[in-house]
Amino acid sequence: MFNQGGMRVLTIDLSRRKIAIERRQDLLNWLGGVGVATQLLKEHLKPELDPFHPDQPIILAIGPMSTVYPVVTKAVAMFKSPLTGELGESYAGLRIAMAMRFAGYDAIVIKGKAESPAYLTITPHQVDFNDARALWGLSTEETGRLLRQLSPGKGHRSTLRIGQAGEKLVAYAGVNVDTYRHFGRLGLGAVFGSKNLKAIVVHGDHNYPIARPQEYQRVYSKIFKKVVETDIMEKYHGLGTTGNVEPLNEMGGLPVRNLQASSYPEALNLSGETFAQETLIRKIACAGCPVGCIHIGIHRRQFAEGYEYESVAVSYDHELVYALGTMLGLTDHRHVYALIERTELYGLDSISTGVALAWATEAQEKGLIGEEELLTHLAFGQPEPYLQAMDYLIKQPNEFYRTLAQGTWLAAERYGGTEFACVLGKNEVAGYHTGYANILGQAFGARHSHLDNGGYAIDQERKDRTPEELVDAIIQEEEIRNTLNSLVICLFARKVYDLATVAEGLKALGHEWTEEQLRQLGREIYREKMVLKRQLGFKLEQITVPRRFWETPALGRQLDPEKMEQLRQIMIGRLSQL
Repeated sequence: MFNQGGMRVLTIDLSRRKIAIERRQDLLNWLGGVGVATQLLKEHLKPELDPFHPDQPIILAIGPMSTVYPVVTKAVAMFKSPLTGELGESYAGLRIAMAMRFAGYDAIVIKGKAESPAYLTITPHQVDFNDARALWGLSTEETGRLLRQLSPGKGHRSTLRIGQAGEKLVAYAGVNVDTYRHFGRLGLGAVFGSKNLKAIVVHGDHNYPIARPQEYQRVYSKIFKKVVETDIMEKYHGLGTTGNVEPLNEMGGLPVRNLQASSYPEALNLSGETFAQETLIRKIACAGCPVGCIHIGIHRRQFAEGYEYESVAVSYDHELVYALGTMLGLTDHRHVYALIERTELYGLDSISTGVALAWATEAQEKGLIGEEELLTHLAFGQPEPYLQAMDYLIKQPNEFYRTLAQGTWLAAERYGGTEFACVLGKNEVAGYHTGYANILGQAFGARHSHLDNGGYAIDQERKDRTPEELVDAIIQEEEIRNTLNSLVICLFARKVYDLATVAEGLKALGHEWTEEQLRQLGREIYREKMVLKRQLGFKLEQITVPRRFWETPALGRQLDPEKMEQLRQIMIGRLSQL
């Protein structure tokens, strides 16, 4: 592992059913996580080939502090995105980081394509190539249940699997991780499907040696107290991220009905308070986290005619409630559960699915598409037609749904309505309409995600910044987050893990890093990502912002496209220097 002669990288060739394990000293300077994953992606990527070509790699990586310190719980996946055609980067928690840690692998590279549906079992001792033909076509829930029965390692095991969305190569299909977490964004599930890879089970029973146990105990206790005895993490345990719904609605920063509005009275019915008071049943945590931010609600559904009902547990958070709730104009939080569960079972990314259906609803209202294409009548506030449309995304009965399965931007270009397609950099936007930094950050971020640089949070600071200062704030935050993502911490804990704390924590594990070296690492990773994006065809000058972002007020103010153009040019100038 990290202290024993370099990073341990497992490479799996699905086509040849071969594996290789290497100790990589050359990767140590990239720390772990996204730093190492970026280097491995550079090494194995074929920029000129389609995202679904068998030679394209999937990279999974953890960091030197993964599950060793509180809230350092994530693993990163990197790949060529079938949704954007460029950099794919996604994060997941629960047990995947722990399973990789105790299986003894710092990174996993998967290439090739299985002859027929397969799943992998990865242990410290071997990799098994298993027949998954009986699992193909099953939901993520059924697949997970069967794999838990078939696979050893209970308690130290993580199960990654796709649903029918990944099998059908929906460009925004995700990978379900241990039921309640996901590699959700940018289409990793479709890349799995293109490789005939239904699932991966990782488990291990190795130990992880601590270089300086007494110092580690001191640093661990200091971080643990910061996490549980201060209010830094309280909001995540309390209401969870759905606590954002009502404040954003009050501020006028909540996307509603395909961003035709930024607030509506019924948002109270979808607030974190409503979920908690009426249907919350428990909270769970990722392995190695004392917070418990994963909120599980009870969804009571009718599964047959007559009095045939059952109750199922469904995880909810702000982004899901936004994309499958406010963006679709729903007014009852119980209806949101139904849509979340459907995306979960199919293995669809909830944000992209909700934004795609919101665009389709408005396109139908404006007469750009009709029931001939949709095979139903979509209407804001009506959940049942959206459930039907999700089914059609999987069945793909006509050209319209085959197109919509490739993303909102492609569908809007083909059928019209690009001016109200809520997409930046071909990636469907997250649940904030707060201002210039949010738009600029998602448009120009390395993976076009709100979590790249937290532009939505920069807007809410309401500081009086010059255009140059605003652009620099976005870039500096993205650099810092690259450092943190090399660990790979949960970004909810970014205020716990300042660079001084990170350096202290690494030292106890035998890694000498200064604050300045960590800061420089983030800059280098950012630069490397942007180089990769350009190799994949990304052109700064081609980024556009749909008109809808100017039409709907953000935090109570109308945004000026001329100011945005000024910011865009400054950003292009900064990034062209990398």
